[in-house]
Amino acid sequence: MYRNMMSAIALAATGSAVAQTPPQLTRDNGAPVGENRDSKTAGENGGVLLEDITLVEKLARFDRERIPERVVHARGTGAKGVFVATADLSQYSKASLFMPGKETPVFVRFSSVIHGKDSPEYLRDPRGFATKFYTDQGNWDMVGNNLPVFFIRDAKQFPDMVHSLKPSPVTNKQEPSRFFTFFSNTPESVHMLTQLYSDLGTPTGYREMNGNSVHALRLINAKGESVFAKFNWKPHQGVKTLSAADAAKQPFDYMTQDLYGNIAAGNFPKWDLYIKVLKVDDIAKLDYNPFDATKDWYGIPETKIGTMTLNEVPENFFASTELAAFAPSNLVPGIEPSPDRLLQGRLFSYADTHRHRIGGNAMQLPINAPRVPVVNNNQDGVMPSRVSGSDVNFFPAGDKATSASFNYTPYEVSGLAQAKPIAKTNNFAQAGIFYRQLGAKEKEALIRNLSGDLNQVKDMKVKTVMVSYFYQADKDYGARLGKATGLNMGEVEKAVAEYRAAHADRVAMR
Repeated sequence: MYRNMMSAIALAATGSAVAQTPPQLTRDNGAPVGENRDSKTAGENGGVLLEDITLVEKLARFDRERIPERVVHARGTGAKGVFVATADLSQYSKASLFMPGKETPVFVRFSSVIHGKDSPEYLRDPRGFATKFYTDQGNWDMVGNNLPVFFIRDAKQFPDMVHSLKPSPVTNKQEPSRFFTFFSNTPESVHMLTQLYSDLGTPTGYREMNGNSVHALRLINAKGESVFAKFNWKPHQGVKTLSAADAAKQPFDYMTQDLYGNIAAGNFPKWDLYIKVLKVDDIAKLDYNPFDATKDWYGIPETKIGTMTLNEVPENFFASTELAAFAPSNLVPGIEPSPDRLLQGRLFSYADTHRHRIGGNAMQLPINAPRVPVVNNNQDGVMPSRVSGSDVNFFPAGDKATSASFNYTPYEVSGLAQAKPIAKTNNFAQAGIFYRQLGAKEKEALIRNLSGDLNQVKDMKVKTVMVSYFYQADKDYGARLGKATGLNMGEVEKAVAEYRAAHADRVAMR
């Protein structure tokens, strides 16, 4: 179906089904290719000659077609479009893209998170929602997910979390016993697990899901004043989901088919961008740390600031979707990092991943290159496409190429340098808030989906601890999950008491 759809798109582009004269084949150096089917041999039965340079080049290039797969977000689909600002955010940020009526080109890459590049799109997973804004101040990458929170709050745990969710290094199977062992020792994961195991974990398509920055970002206005903000994409198409059973019936690449098919038909998907703003003086009033990626900003009002329309399928999947390099460190004046510990680690790891995966000149590729001049002294490396003709490749050199107005904004820090958890962990309350917002059928689906994986865990202690976490989020939630997993609720309540005794200082601080 997808192949037929794309064929129709190609025919529409040419305006005719009449066969076109094929272009002359060439080698990579541009020289024309003659014979492209039979290798050059030493006679009828002789060996193939190494001097058949077309054969050698074809095989050598074929051997190098693959680049390292992304460790996470490997299965992705991209589309191009435009963001139009509708609100003036100058009171909060000097970022130029937030001026009413201003149009900014974008590239969006949707993805699964844990599953591999060739996995089916119907598997339960968070969905990546990464947006590259090609602004007139450089590129801003808002790298988030369809869900507003995450499993962990500190980047130091990220490799361990991913290892637990990926296939076993021994059996090469993804096993609930592995990741629930990790999550039973990571109580802050309860909020994300509750959202993921609802039917939000199996959306009908990329067009019909939210996008979230997940992290708070620091916004700076022209006066140097700062606030913190979270961003949220809301689809005009509405948020729609599938049951686990219905998701399993979908085609292998149903989400890509849906996105590309609708764009090809002129049914361009749209999302409104909303912002929640938190003033510095209001941080202490919250019963949680607002820079904790496992927390949503419930109750903080939001404002619409623009609309994005995706209206173009990239002409080449690899050159766009696969080579796209998104990184939270790609920021522009007026948008800076917050103290979010998970974000702080991602500032390094994402850009570093792409330097490994694509190369040091990844930002020079067309899909990643900013739409403004790039002036710096970075040089050489593998296949640079931007080459300076200047003999000056150092700074300072008697010029004034920098401006103090673009310096990072100063802010005060204090305290003892230490490796210690945040004070306000409050691990369970927001999972309870989310659970109580669900309708009866949505709660049933959550219990069914979550118990289905928990029942594959053979370690009764791990299962009991996990259910005790959900019980602390909401007693009805935990009781129903305990029944669905066949646990003794007395043992669950005992696990709750043990947790509270071990974490008495944290429980008292919420």
